[in-house]
Amino acid sequence: MKPKVCILRTDGTNCDEETFYAFEKFGGVCEYVHINELRKNTKLLKQFQILVLPGGFANGDDVASGKILAVELIHFLKSQLQEFIAKGGLILGICNGFQVLVRTGLLPFGKFGKMDVTLTQNDSGHFECRFIKIKIERSKVKFLEPYAGQIIDIAVNHGEGKFFSSSNVIRKIENDNLVVCRYVDDKGAPTQNYPQNPNGSLNAIAGVSDPTGRILGLMPHPEKFVDITQHPNWRRLKLSDNFQAQGNFIFKGIINYAKSF
Repeated sequence: MKPKVCILRTDGTNCDEETFYAFEKFGGVCEYVHINELRKNTKLLKQFQILVLPGGFANGDDVASGKILAVELIHFLKSQLQEFIAKGGLILGICNGFQVLVRTGLLPFGKFGKMDVTLTQNDSGHFECRFIKIKIERSKVKFLEPYAGQIIDIAVNHGEGKFFSSSNVIRKIENDNLVVCRYVDDKGAPTQNYPQNPNGSLNAIAGVSDPTGRILGLMPHPEKFVDITQHPNWRRLKLSDNFQAQGNFIFKGIINYAKSF
């Protein structure tokens, strides 16, 4: 049976169609669901195995990126989300969706209403919109284990993507193996240097999971590279026998994992 994927929408969501396409390409059955629909129907979320918070500028990023949507999730959908998580549901936040999950407290430690980290303004002082490289780390995310160690090209589109917290929290994230991916240089080494690290994230952190490995967020956009023609240099790269759309890793992994339960 194909896993059902809830693509959450709110005012300002704008990467929902690319995300829908990516999940359906690799075997998901997707449905757009506005947050108001979840508020009206408390049983609706139970129909899905995967909940996705796509990229965009939820509520215009007023107050802070993803803040208003995070407050809505905490105050209106907390019990629904807790039940969804308890029953093994998978949650993915991409870019703005990652910002939302961080502001709910679900990432990185799964604590609703308690922010331990933030995603703040890029060190560059401006919006970053280009391709960079990340390395997939060995982490708590079981469905990404086959991809651990891979270095991939991926798009970033954000103005507030710097992963930041206290040294103690960063140390705990590292010790608990919650880092899912890092920004790397051309040699595949984690870097703090711009432009390879597009925002100045501490420890070059590009994405993290919760301790269960079933809630995942990342700033880069894998849904923007699921066809080879989406890469800016695809005409040259297609000459390589090994060239493929590298954003596929997360969608293949999460769909195959969801099929197992």
